[in-house]
Amino acid sequence: MKKEAIGRCPVCSHEMDITRLHCSYCETTIQGKFTLCKFCRLTEDQKNFVEVFIKNRGNIKEIEKELGISYPTVRSKLENVIEALGYSVKHEPRVDKKEVLAKLSAGEITAEEAVKLLKEE
Repeated sequence: MKKEAIGRCPVCSHEMDITRLHCSYCETTIQGKFTLCKFCRLTEDQKNFVEVFIKNRGNIKEIEKELGISYPTVRSKLENVIEALGYSVKHEPRVDKKEVLAKLSAGEITAEEAVKLLKEE
């Protein structure tokens, strides 16, 4: 049984390097400093999430159901993976529906303003 190379140091969590590759068929060994692929650098939790995401073709409802998590948690996990792969994530401020409804109820905003705020989400 082959073991998967770990991408992060179990002591300090920094990225690991592979320094030796070996072919079990022809017995060739290559030594040097090799980098891991982007996906190898993901944590086990992130890899699991990516697998579920791909299996469900990015369908958020199915991901929520399979993992037993909420929509915001799915988004958070996805953003975490995107950042771990080296891409930037635009952190857009989310509209707090309860806050909008509370302001509407208190007369602080009009119904039209509330609708506009809720559509921005």
